[in-house]
Amino acid sequence: MSAKSTELEIASKLLEIGAIKLKPQEPFTWASGWKSPIYCDNRLSLSFPEIRTFIKNELAKAIKSNYPEVECIAGVATAGIPQGALVAEELGLPFIYVRSKPKGHGMENMIEGKVTPGQKVVVIEDLVSTGGSSLKASDDLIAAGFKVLGMAAIFTYGFDLAKQNFESKNVRLVCLSNYSAMIEKALEIGYIKQNEVDTLKDWRQDPANWG
Repeated sequence: MSAKSTELEIASKLLEIGAIKLKPQEPFTWASGWKSPIYCDNRLSLSFPEIRTFIKNELAKAIKSNYPEVECIAGVATAGIPQGALVAEELGLPFIYVRSKPKGHGMENMIEGKVTPGQKVVVIEDLVSTGGSSLKASDDLIAAGFKVLGMAAIFTYGFDLAKQNFESKNVRLVCLSNYSAMIEKALEIGYIKQNEVDTLKDWRQDPANWG
């Protein structure tokens, strides 16, 4: 399957199960306060075994192809944990996960699992928006002594800000699907109308001020 075919197939499956919802005329409000015509919750894919397996296999293939030196998989809490564990199992690799903040008791760990300085790790995310939380996890892994090869995610909105953030940290990002492919597939299956496409594209250009 080509990269473009994978992008469209993943988008199709996420739309099919309602993991991606589009409401250009009745926008969602994100925690940041941004108005958005899209809401994406890829955790829903975990409840659909066939789709869960497809995503696991495609992430594993993408990692083997783009990061052949990988020695460990790291999930980003919380949504990246189950996806990362599935991929680590598929690849036969160690798995760890990165908390958003240190555990408040016991060892007060930021990273759960065996910390092996120098180990080459790929970070797993379910969704990339601005990249802030993903890149913080990468920083935490580097601080613990890991060598971060890059990141793999199911879906990205493709914001310019995210691209700039990843470039500034020199972290490579590979995504199975993206906003452009999702619009193409949503139009093809009749989920959206042609006159809604421009509205959806306008949002990605300036999400903070859209709507």
